[in-house]
Amino acid sequence: MENLNYRGMTMSHVNAGLVAGTTSTYTTTASTACSINGKWATALTAQTNTASPTTDAATGLAFIPLTDNQATVLVWGVNAAGAIKLCQGSIVPTAVGVTTTAGAFLNAPDFPTLPDDFCPIGYQLVRTAPSASDFTPGTSSWTATGITCSTIQNVSVLPARPQTA
Repeated sequence: MENLNYRGMTMSHVNAGLVAGTTSTYTTTASTACSINGKWATALTAQTNTASPTTDAATGLAFIPLTDNQATVLVWGVNAAGAIKLCQGSIVPTAVGVTTTAGAFLNAPDFPTLPDDFCPIGYQLVRTAPSASDFTPGTSSWTATGITCSTIQNVSVLPARPQTA
């Protein structure tokens, strides 16, 4: 009998070295190699300070801004055509921070529902402090005052939940 446990897997076969770029951009150090439901996707070549997506790949709408003392998770991915995509997870409250320091996580935000044509290559957590301006993925600066962005976790597949520590 054939073992079919891995039939139709979606996974990234290469660590793309995804990092936040300057302002609201992103950078990768390697080309992607992804399979989506068992089929090879076109590679996204290495990128340097490339504009981040401004719409949620899951909804097709603009991202929902974070206001004071909130957190979200952003899942970075590639579609079958080799284009970078970004999906926003749930927005949850954090502990109240102090001025420009974001508060601790009370609960981790949930990963978003991902489109069928999407292979995750990384995720990042974003928190806002009491004095932060609204943060909108794709347009706001990763390093704006009062914004705390975790280092992007490059993944082959998403874990069961975002790891906050």
